[in-house]
Amino acid sequence: MTIERKYQYPRVLSIAGSDSGGGAGIQADLKTFSALGCFGMTAITALTAQNTCGVRAIHNVPPMMLREQIDAVVEDIGVDAVKIGMLHAPDTVRTVAQAIDRHQLARVVFDPVMVATSGAKLIDDEAITVLVAELFPRVALITPNLDEAALLVGRPLTSPQDMALAAAELLGRGAQAVLLKGGHLAGDTVMDLLLQVSGEPLWMQSPRIHSANTHGTGCTLSSAIAAHLALGASLPAAVQHARAFVRQALQAGATVKTGQSSGPLNHGFAPMPMHLEVIHSPAGRP
Repeated sequence: MTIERKYQYPRVLSIAGSDSGGGAGIQADLKTFSALGCFGMTAITALTAQNTCGVRAIHNVPPMMLREQIDAVVEDIGVDAVKIGMLHAPDTVRTVAQAIDRHQLARVVFDPVMVATSGAKLIDDEAITVLVAELFPRVALITPNLDEAALLVGRPLTSPQDMALAAAELLGRGAQAVLLKGGHLAGDTVMDLLLQVSGEPLWMQSPRIHSANTHGTGCTLSSAIAAHLALGASLPAAVQHARAFVRQALQAGATVKTGQSSGPLNHGFAPMPMHLEVIHSPAGRP
């Protein structure tokens, strides 16, 4: 009897908010997963009414509905990596933490979305306390930008030295690894820091790309990291590959006009074909 070889796609789940303008949130996540050859799935935490000019309204998805979305995806399709984005309320945070435990989800990247590119606050104060306690110890990596990290540590961050101290403090509060993004520092060089519980600090530097189209940059970066983890990369390699993807998407979208303010990246500058992973082979074949 002939047994056909069977395959599956690398599967990445985004647990995040919806951006009606298409530049950030689950929309950016799905574009990123597809561009990197992965199969993307979603569990929507909140609906936002927003465009390139700002956020007009936020509607939180009920926790039970969020739970059902996650369970439906994991129990049928399965998940190789997870990206977590906007978690607007404490009950939402707890629902996601419980799902990580219930399904033993691994390779989880958490982008603690707290402030939109437009400056709008996307999370309440109680939720910040809960996410530190409930999610930091459960995820493989957190990816705050300087504004988000400053909110977490309670002080402004204005230098690489501040970044190093803040990253170490976030590890001390339960994070397993921190990618602290330094794009908001002044200057023509962008510096990011990857700090893990074990291992040396990894500083990454690159020339700043001047573009008005930066909406969804953080969402795209965290999604690209999750995609590369699903493809089998180590954490440092996934971070470096993801940074390269974001830089290319920024460069490719810099001269494009979408909306009246901060437009999106060009996620489709060089899409990869869907990866195929062998899950069943005929006897005697690899």
